[in-house]
Amino acid sequence: MIVETEHTPNPDTLKFLPGKKVSEIGPKEFLKNEKNIKIPLANKILSLKGTTMVFFGEDFITVKKEKNLNWNDLKHSIISEINDYYSTGNNVVIKKEANKSSKKLESHQSNEVINKINEVLDSKIRPAVARDGGDITFKSFKDGVVTVELKGSCSGCPSSIMTLKQGVQNLLCHYIPEVKSVEAK
Repeated sequence: MIVETEHTPNPDTLKFLPGKKVSEIGPKEFLKNEKNIKIPLANKILSLKGTTMVFFGEDFITVKKEKNLNWNDLKHSIISEINDYYSTGNNVVIKKEANKSSKKLESHQSNEVINKINEVLDSKIRPAVARDGGDITFKSFKDGVVTVELKGSCSGCPSSIMTLKQGVQNLLCHYIPEVKSVEAK
């Protein structure tokens, strides 16, 4: 199996493409300091010296490293862990039954504007963000301000503020007049 890699706009993250299904439940992020991670490949990658985050998309894995490390020191170990995982008969990293509550949307927030915001995020913004190895999720809408959370390669990316303001904010304001600005959590 050949695992390809792609650079992302964030120099501290690298996108790994195993050519197989990765997550059946949507994007999922794990940080090195989290306890009780029940995804074996996440634990293996996070146990490598210098990794700080692993993010599983539908068909890719994004890994974040410590700033002082070079990808050449880490990339081959990560590829090896991914190859080992799939070569032992595993078809997918995160199966559907592994996470019953993948979307937590509070009932008082499920109104027409929020539905429109989620629709624009899902159809126009998330696919573009996923191409860069990340994800964006809706958190809240109050007084014209949409709060989102950036994950994967987008978390801590030097260009994420520009993406947020010039991309996400412009699109949401264009399609939804009630939206005045966008902020990251």
